[in-house]
Formats: sequence, C-alpha cells, structure tokens
Amino acid sequence: MERIEADVLIPGRGDVVNNGCVVFDGPTITYAGTFEGAPKTPASAKVHHVPAVMPGLWDCHGHFMGLRTTNIEDGARTPVAVMAARAAADAARCLQAGFTSVREVGGLGIFLVRAIDEGSIPGPHVYAAGGMISPTGGHGDLHMYPLDFTRDVLERTQLSALADGVPECLKAVRGMLRLNARVIKICASGGVASEVDHPIHQEFSEEELCAIVEEAARAERIVAAHCHGKPGILAALRAGCKTIEHGTYLDEEAADLLLEKRAILVPTRFIIDRLAKSAAAMGSPDYILRKIGPVVGRHAEALRLAVKKGLRIAAGTDIITSGVTGYADWGQNAFELVNLQEAGMKPLQAIEAATATGPLTLGPLAPKSGQLKEGYDADILAIAKNPAQDLTVLTNPDHVRRIWKSGKLVKDLGG
Repeated sequence: MERIEADVLIPGRGDVVNNGCVVFDGPTITYAGTFEGAPKTPASAKVHHVPAVMPGLWDCHGHFMGLRTTNIEDGARTPVAVMAARAAADAARCLQAGFTSVREVGGLGIFLVRAIDEGSIPGPHVYAAGGMISPTGGHGDLHMYPLDFTRDVLERTQLSALADGVPECLKAVRGMLRLNARVIKICASGGVASEVDHPIHQEFSEEELCAIVEEAARAERIVAAHCHGKPGILAALRAGCKTIEHGTYLDEEAADLLLEKRAILVPTRFIIDRLAKSAAAMGSPDYILRKIGPVVGRHAEALRLAVKKGLRIAAGTDIITSGVTGYADWGQNAFELVNLQEAGMKPLQAIEAATATGPLTLGPLAPKSGQLKEGYDADILAIAKNPAQDLTVLTNPDHVRRIWKSGKLVKDLGG
C-alpha cells in the first residue's frame, strides 16, 4: 500500500483539493480526497510528500510511426523493424513526460502494446487503432507511388488500409479488429499530410461510413473520424462516429450537431501550430507546406468556437515524428494543454481534457482512468508545482517528479 500526501490534489474532473491525499494498493486507487478524510494506513505503507498530485495524462491522438520527418513517403522506404525500434524509444519518452495513456489512431502502436504490456519495453497504456482506414486516393493513400506498390507497402506496415465500397469497408474494419484494435480510425475528409486530396473534401460516402460504424459497434468499438472539412464532419456525425479529429472547418451548424450527438472533438492544435511554424524544418514535402497555410487560422477559429460552445474536448497532439528534434516530439505532448488554454479554456478545463475526458474517446471500452477517484486506475503523477496555476509546468518532464503506472513507480526524480 502507498499513500501520497500533497499540498494540492487535482482530481481530473472538479476543483482542486487542498491538503489532498491519494491511497492505492496495487493497480487501483482506494482513496482520493482530503488529508483529513483519509483512512489510516498501516505502518508498512510507503508515504510520499509532494507539492501536487494529479492523474496520469492522456494523449488521445498520436501516431507511433517511427518516421524521422513528416514525409509519409518515408514509411515506404524504411524497414518496419527500424520504425518500430524508433517508436519504442518514443513510447518511453512519452511515459516519462507524464502521459500514462495514449489513444493511438494509426501506426505501430497496435504491435508496441504487446511489448509494453508484457514488460519488454517501457511505455504508456496504448489503446491502438491499427491502420487508419481510407478510400483509394484518400488521406491514408500514398499518392506518389503506383497503387499496387502502395497496397503492398500498407499490407507490410499496417499503417493504413484502403477500402472502397461497403464490402471492402467491412473487411477493413474486421482486419483491424483481428489485430485487436481498441478504436477504429477512418479518413472522413482529405488531409494536410497527404499529397493530392483536399482537406475540405468528404472522402467516404455516408453509406460507407454507416457500414463502418455499425460493424465497429458490433465489437463495442467506436469510430474516430479524421475530419478537416465541414462535409466530412457532418457526414461522420450523422453516421455515428463518436470522435472528430482536427475539426478545422467546424462552424455553428457542425458544433451544434456535435453537441446533439454527444461526440468528442480532438482538435490536435499542437501539430497544426508546429507545422505552421516549422514545417520545412520538420522535413515536410511541398504539399504540406502548401496545404498548412489555409488551415492554420481557420483551425484556430474553430477551436475557439468549440471552447465557447462548451463542446466536449479531449487533448491530442497528432505527433507523428520520431526522435528528439525539438519541433513536435513524443515527450512534448503537454504543450497541447497550453494550446487549449490559448483557445479559451481555463487551466482546469485543459487538464480535464487531458485526463478525465481521455477514456471517453474509447466509448464502451473506456478504462476507469483519468481521475483520482476510488476504484480508478492508479496512474498518478507527482508534480513539482501546481499546474492548475501554470500549465507550462507540465511541458517540462523534469517537473514530473514521480510517475506511477498501474500502481508501479516508473519514474522517481525525488523531491
């Protein structure tokens, strides 16, 4: 049994608790609340005194792809074993930054999770989609290569799957479920990091979208829809997709439908901001440099609208690159909280987006995570300063002094 006594306790949802206490026994929290209300613990219990305690953080949109640049073409010419080795190092950096859970919406996470869960490599809890499902010519296609070669690459890497028409869409969903995908990721609009498709254009038809959602639902999986353009956002929501990724061209009508459907927006402001500032330095091809410009300002407007209207928002970075570049790396995930604050969120709202709301992006498969609450997973952070007063504290991994994942201490810097 372990006991954490803190000057401030941030529960994930709700107000800060002064003079807080968290007690956990193995992987589960048995008490979280005021110091005065805490149960007596045996003399053998480990006691930790920390400035601030909070739940482990969630990144609800990331990609463990092991690519050194934002050029997706690199995935066709890099051995999968090399990409996986890089991704393993990225997973360790993610965990050390305080992100104990990642919803991985396309990449090698579907395979990393096995190595992480068996203890072979360190990393967060990974809830992976496998490959994102795209129509031919869509955001998940490699437009610069012949189609037969592209299909071979995607079959080999499992980074995405091409599907056209209802039968192929059903087969693609079943293929991801065969890999034990915890969420199904689709491309409902064009994107920025793909060559010839347009971010505004809807990709899958509504018939295809409905088939995908219904097939996923039979296995209790929700569908996460990559959507920049409004047509794709509306079509995805009408079909029953439960999370909208990016939401660049979200307007009042789309926001109202998102509220009506009780869906969640994962805006990924971090990557859009970083690409706007450093796309060339990040090794981006010409088409990303061309596409990012019109998106940046419109995305900022959409995110401010989403915050103003009170949409449910979950934090996600859309980190795709590997290593330590200083631009958009695993380990910099907490900058998304700062981006959310810049869009109008209060610090505790941004923290909730990266803690309590995170599990909800998995629908029926949501774990009891993201809150300091009795019966919830003991994914816990000890922070050097109160992040509710200054979110930038979380952007420095050195301020994340201790990390418990499932009740096991995986980082201890003391203090």
